[in-house]
Parts: sequence; C-alpha cells; structure tokens
Amino acid sequence: MLEITYQVPVNSRMSIIKVLIFCANQVLPECYQNTHGIIFFLLFFILLLQIEATDSKNNVLVFFKLRPDVITEDNLHSNILVSSMLDSPINTLYQAVRQVFAPVLLKDETWSKTFDPKLQKLLSELETGLSTVLRRSDPNCMGEKFSEDDVQAILTPTDEFQFWIECARHGTKLYSKERASHFKDLFEDIAKDYCNLDSLSLFEVVDLVETTRDTVDSVWRQTEHDPYPQPRMHNLLDVIGSCLGRFVQRKLAALNLWEDAFHIVKENLKAGILICEQWASACEYLTGQLWQRYTLHQWKNEKYFPESLVKLGKRLDEVLTVRTLHEKLTFFLPSGEQNALHVAQVFEPFAGLNPVHYNPYTEPLWKAAVSQFERIIAPAEKKVASKLKKFISDIQDSPQQLLQTFQKHKELIKHPNISKELLLERETLLARLQDYVKDYQTDFETRCHGAPGDVSGPLSGKNLSEVVNNIVWVRQLELKVDDAIKLAEALLSDLSGFQSFHQSADSFLEQLKVYEQEQFDDWSRNIQSELSNPKSGLCIQANSPVMELDHVFGTLNILYSDRLVTLLREVRQLSALGFAIPAKIQQAANTAQKFCKQAVILKQVAHFYNSIDQQMIESQKPMMLQSALAFEQIIKHSKSGPGGKAQITWDNPRELEAYIQKLQAAAERLSTENRKLRKWHTNFIEKVISLMNIDLLRQQQRWKDGLQELRTGFASLESQAGKWTFICSYWLVMLSNLH
Repeated sequence: MLEITYQVPVNSRMSIIKVLIFCANQVLPECYQNTHGIIFFLLFFILLLQIEATDSKNNVLVFFKLRPDVITEDNLHSNILVSSMLDSPINTLYQAVRQVFAPVLLKDETWSKTFDPKLQKLLSELETGLSTVLRRSDPNCMGEKFSEDDVQAILTPTDEFQFWIECARHGTKLYSKERASHFKDLFEDIAKDYCNLDSLSLFEVVDLVETTRDTVDSVWRQTEHDPYPQPRMHNLLDVIGSCLGRFVQRKLAALNLWEDAFHIVKENLKAGILICEQWASACEYLTGQLWQRYTLHQWKNEKYFPESLVKLGKRLDEVLTVRTLHEKLTFFLPSGEQNALHVAQVFEPFAGLNPVHYNPYTEPLWKAAVSQFERIIAPAEKKVASKLKKFISDIQDSPQQLLQTFQKHKELIKHPNISKELLLERETLLARLQDYVKDYQTDFETRCHGAPGDVSGPLSGKNLSEVVNNIVWVRQLELKVDDAIKLAEALLSDLSGFQSFHQSADSFLEQLKVYEQEQFDDWSRNIQSELSNPKSGLCIQANSPVMELDHVFGTLNILYSDRLVTLLREVRQLSALGFAIPAKIQQAANTAQKFCKQAVILKQVAHFYNSIDQQMIESQKPMMLQSALAFEQIIKHSKSGPGGKAQITWDNPRELEAYIQKLQAAAERLSTENRKLRKWHTNFIEKVISLMNIDLLRQQQRWKDGLQELRTGFASLESQAGKWTFICSYWLVMLSNLH
C-alpha cells in the first residue's frame, strides 16, 4: 500500500469532496453506498495523491497515515491523522511545538520524566530557532521598513527580550543596532529570571515583580536613544501580566489548597495574590500617573490595566477567604462540636474544581460551589458568633484590644451570618473608629504648623531633613486613617453611620494629602530659588576649583557645600516617597552626585589639616614641622596642567584623583608620625613616673634596671630620624635631673 498524503486547500475543499462523493456513488456497489463506504473511498482516493510544494497562500488540510496498513473500519480512527497548515509550514510547526508538544513533553510530569534530557534540550532549541526564523521572515522585520509596532510574534516576555537581541545582531543600520543593544542591556536584569521562571519560588517572583517595574520604567524613560514605542510597551506589560498569571497558577496547582496545612496554603496564596496586585498596581501607576507626567516620552490615551490578572488575584483571595473561614471555625469550635456540625466535610462542594483556573466560563461553577459551602457552614457560624459576642463584651472597655480583635478575626466577622449576629458589637467598633479619626485629626491640626521635634510640632525621625520628616510623619497618619477606612469598609458598610464616617475620614485623608503636597511644593520652590543664587552653596560648577586656603584663619575649605549633601539625601528620599523631582533640581543633584565621593574624601583631609595642631603635643610641634610644611606645600600648590598654572577643578577627574591620592598619602604620613610621637611621649612619662616611685635606698637595683630600660629605648630611637635624637635628648635631660 502506498504511503501517500493529500493536501486540500480549505477554500476549495467542499467542491472536491462533492466530486469525490459523486464518483463514489458511481463506482461503489449499491451495498457499499453508505457513510462508511464513501469514507473508505475518499480515504483511498486521498492516499493515491501526493503532496506538492506550492507558493499558494491557501490554508491546507493534511491527511496522513501512521502505518502502511490497509484502511479498515476498525483502524480508521487509529491510523489516520488530520492536520492543518496555516500561513506557512514553518509557522504551523512552530505553533504546534510551542503550544502542543513542548508543554506536554517538557512540563507534564508523566511524559517529561521518560523524555531524554538531550531531546528536551533539542526541542527547546527547535522552538527558539523556529521563532527566530519566523521573525526574520516577517516582512515587518526586514530591510529599512522595519516596524516595531508589530507585536504579533511576541507572546512571552522572553520573545520581547530575544527580539532586541536579534535586532542588535542583525540590524541594517548602526544607530538601530546601538539602540537595540541599549534596550537589550536594560532588559538583562530580568531576562534570565523570566527565561527560568519556573525554577523560582512564589516569594522570589514577588521581588522579581518589583525589579520588572523598575526595568520597564528605565526602558520607557531612557533618553540616550529614540523612545520605546507605546504599542510595544503596552504589549510587553500585557504579556508580562499573562506570564506572571500562568506562573502563579502552575505553582499553586502543585498544592492541595483544601487539604494541605493552612499556614503553607496561606503563605503561598498570599504570595500569589501579592504578585497579581503588585503588577496591576505597577501598570496602573506607570501608565496612569508617572509616564503620563513624563513630558520627554508621555504615555498617551488611557492607562493600561491587566484585567485578567486582577480577576485571578480576586479568585485567589476568595480561595484564601474560604480556607481562613474554615480555620477560624475550627479554632473556635472544639472537636466534638466540629463533628456534630460536619465541619470536616465543608470542602466537598469544591471537589472536581480547579480553584486557580480562572476564566469567565468557570466563574458560575465556582460561585455555585461557594454558595453550597456557605450553606454547610451556616450552623457552625451561629455557634462561633455567640462565642465571639461573649469574648467582645469582655473587652469593650479596652478600645485598642477591641480594634485588634476585629482586625484579627476580620475574615470571619465580615461573613454575612456572623456579621448579622454581631450587629451591636460592630456599631461599637464604628463609634471607636470615629473617635480614633477625630483624635488623629486634632493631633495633626495641633502639630502641623510647628517644627519637627517641638512639643507642638511633627514627631521627628533620625537623619531626616524637615521636609522629608514632615512628609513621613503625615504618611504615617495617612496609613492609620486608611487602615481605619479599610476595616470599616470590610465590616461596617451596612451600618447607618458608615457613610458619615467614610465621608469625614476621606475628608481628613484629603487634608493630609494636601499638606503633604504643600510641603513638597514649598521645598521645590525654595531649592529652585537657591539654585539661582550663586552664594547659596547649591551652585557647583564642573569647572570650579575644588578647594581654597583661607590665608586669614589658615583653614582649608572644600568648595562643596554641606547643603549639597543634604540636597542629595532629600532628592533620593523624596523620589523614594513617589514625588516627581523638578528637572532643574534633578540636574543639580546629578551634578552633585557625580563629585560626591571625591568631595567626602577631600572634606576628611581638610578636617585633618584644620585640626592636626590640636592633636599635637605642644612640645612636639617643632619635631613635626618638616612633615607639616610638606603637607601644606601640597595644599598651597594645588595646580594642574603644564607648569602647574591652572587650579584643579571638578571636571578633571584624572588629575583630581591623582591629587587626592597625593593629599591622602601626605596626611597619612603626618598622622602616623604624630601618633608615634604621642605614643613614645606617653611611654616615657609612664616609665619616669615609675622611676620616681622607687625607693633608691632599698631598691637601687630596680632603679638601675628601669633607667637602663629607658636608655635602651633612647638608643633605639637615636638610630631613626634626627627628631627622635631631639626627643631622646629631651628625656635624658629630664632623667639626669631626676638622678
């Protein structure tokens, strides 16, 4: 039997099949002119034809046999395979490998453990190679008409990273290759992690989300090359969200969310929820706020929001609520009551459901299972509600303990059945929250006009300037008020006084945000005003001298103001708090940062120079004269260039570095010498005092030994520099007087 296949152009297959059916009816005996007989005839005819290579763009159906057997009714379904070929054989093969065979053979445990590792590697390389061939053969990726807006082939973050690697290697223009190489370098921080994503834990990917946000922000706001296209960034944010969602689902699918230990399930679910929430928050912040305010490359149109990832996070939160509710019920109920109320069977409605497999089609099934779960636990909830009511009544006089209890058991109390039973207790909580917010508001209005640290001023923190301190203080108040609002929204939204509380709390929260913005705006105005004043200390010019010697007071001054150090710290801290630093201030901070390291070293040297005379013993100053003069000569002759006519400036890093090393070496010599002199001075004093306490009549030999020890020390010093001879002579005279 010939092993022949036949390709049928989809747009003409019906006409061919009609012809074949007509032929079958003419050729076959009447007894075989039924469905099975016609199918056999069609297959027989197909197997007599041959696939032909063609440039036609028609979509193709391909029928082929697995074995060279005669087709019968018994082997029809086991020997005939049908495949389609869309667009091109390369694209069809790539999609089949990527979406069908690679996931099964590489990720499915049943098949992957029997699949040779070498073959697994070859399969991965085949997928990568086919992807590369497809991108290179795409008309949008060829020649000078390269279109970066086409993202059809970008289905994962790794596809995007690989795209820029290929552009950097095979670009047609030098500038395009340099730009692609720049993007490739920016993505390097996260490319390896996304390539090996399944090897990371949920907790490691929480950190990866943070790194990813910073990386895409750097890519969007880079100014070295033409900006990153918005459609491409939109697609990248989307595929990253999809990739993270699939990762979370795979990791959580490895757990039995209903039977595994609660603390393990809770930690992993919280990590999964955090991944979803962090990426959604990052996309919303970048495209809805930060990039829309970035004038050099502004995000246009609406913000991007990863809706499917958010819904997955919501589903995980619902799963966590179910498990937490069950855990709380078992905590409050003794084992006897649990058995009577069938608490152990509460998860039966979820049998057969994959809770992390979220899509619109599984949502009705999930909601039905949750409803059945709630019906099962209703009797247990009534028991728990009565116990909670008694416990809360015992602590009503302690507002702080009351808040902690409601916060601790929030998941349990917000459930409708328990919430209804605790109506009076929840009204008490609402009254306490209203008092708390009023107290916070009174405290804020009392302190907001004072200076940090004062009795009537904001609370002060360590190493914070006034503006940063005030903003951090008010941020802490915002968090407390926001926590009160969230607790009220979760537990008290059905109470009559809730809306009034919510409005007053929101009003106070807005008041705090206005104060925070005013603090930043005042700081921005003051700094920009100082930058316009050359004498403010914030105006450092790259071509200005690094230091000057005050000939009146004899002090060495580094021309890098302490105010610049404070500015650097303020800019860094305010940026971390989420404020957009004005361009003029950011430029001044960048200039100051460039010279900060050298300035700190020079300030240390200057402090040493200005205070060394206080560290010297008065009688030893003449001995230090030579080294001190050598150090001073280096400072006085801080010139650069041919003939040493020009002063060393900040914008000459090589000469500045050499000069700093020269200064440090001279300062170290002077400091070492001073330490040695002080040490010998202290040593001789101790020995002389020891001699003065010896009785010459009774301990004459001890006196002689001590005196000999001193003379030996002097002899060892006399072999060193002349100044040591001087000090030895000085102490010998003292000894002779004693003797």
